[in-house]
Amino acid sequence: MLAIVDYGVGNLFSLRCSLNAIGADVVVTGDADVIRSADRVILPGVGAFRDAAQKLRDSGLDTVLKDVAKNGKPLLGICLGMQMLFEKSYEFGEYEGLGLIQGGVRPIADVIPKSLKIPQIGWNALDFKRESDLFRNIKNGDYVYFVHSYYAADCFDAVIATCDYGAPLTAAVQKGNVYGCQFHPEKSGDVGLAILRAFCQEVGA
Repeated sequence: MLAIVDYGVGNLFSLRCSLNAIGADVVVTGDADVIRSADRVILPGVGAFRDAAQKLRDSGLDTVLKDVAKNGKPLLGICLGMQMLFEKSYEFGEYEGLGLIQGGVRPIADVIPKSLKIPQIGWNALDFKRESDLFRNIKNGDYVYFVHSYYAADCFDAVIATCDYGAPLTAAVQKGNVYGCQFHPEKSGDVGLAILRAFCQEVGA
């Protein structure tokens, strides 16, 4: 069973629909015991880092997710969910994340040309940096869908893919059983479904 963490942040419907489309056994839940009992866990998220991190702490799910990672179960963060896997975010201040991956989340405005729009919205190609089971069913250069104004920085050892938006930006990360996608696989067509299928069937198998 795969648990999508429901903590009041994120578009859960499209993610659940995508997982149902590939035949995954999915539950959307904010129940700590259900999340702990799941074989795999997805942490979604959209919006502001500070608010999302506070919701996780208030619900106690931050500790649950740390336990999931510590116990070796596959954990996938998507978009803001990926950003919260890191130690800190510098989005309108400085805020603590889950600390499961070393690095910080910083504005893309700091590194991309001034002529490019913020946020980055739309399709962009993945540039693989090292092998990962998450990409077993896709190829280098495949396109996925992004919507973001911040990116994971200072995390070279964890980066498994980047995208080029006037500068190389972190697109996906992995540290052991903890994975993250800055893009939205649930909005990325067949490529996104292939990534979700790999997380459900290949990762940790």
